[in-house]
Amino acid sequence: MKKYAIITAGGIGLRMESEIPKQFLCIGDLPILMHTINRFYQFDNHIKIILSLPENHLKYWENLCKKYKFTIPVTVVKGGKTRFHSIKNALDIIDEDGFVAVHDGVRPLVNIATIKRTFDKAEKLGNAVASSDVVFSIRKIEGQKNIGVNRTFYKEIQTPQTFNIQAIKQAYNLEYKKEFTDDASVFEAAGHQIYLVNGNRENIKITNSEDIIIAEALLNRIV
Repeated sequence: MKKYAIITAGGIGLRMESEIPKQFLCIGDLPILMHTINRFYQFDNHIKIILSLPENHLKYWENLCKKYKFTIPVTVVKGGKTRFHSIKNALDIIDEDGFVAVHDGVRPLVNIATIKRTFDKAEKLGNAVASSDVVFSIRKIEGQKNIGVNRTFYKEIQTPQTFNIQAIKQAYNLEYKKEFTDDASVFEAAGHQIYLVNGNRENIKITNSEDIIIAEALLNRIV
């Protein structure tokens, strides 16, 4: 079956306090986004990678590819006004059956085993979402009060989130809702059960400057 990866990279770096969007900042010797793309290419060098970028970032990305001599084949599509619309734009250019992994461009530390687990389970059950255990104590806010809850009943959700192509394309025909924070929430709203697989703890979403330091420390340990 054909394999696709949609990498979404619409961040503008507000929490990073940087003029450069966070996906273009460097860890090690490459911009974050290039590390992310490399992960999927290392998993399967025949995978078709689609990169969703805001229109005003397209030229910047083109120049980065020239600067770093980045030659992994990538199809670039214009992002939309929300993550939902950006993913839909990417899905719209896929015209064959198979499976597609949707992944955050600022999660460059996903390991190959995690990617493989999502594709393997999606091929069996139709979808697979990377997740990890909640390791901190958590509390639920109820009005002015808060109560402790059993963290073993909760999972931290990561990407990739991998789906049968035709099923996720159909799900994205739903009307957008602000509750659609990831692809699993869209797929679930379309009536599907979500299946979880183990992610890797290092698969952090780089959001602020401290995350850059952590990613730098972890980069060479991820395989």
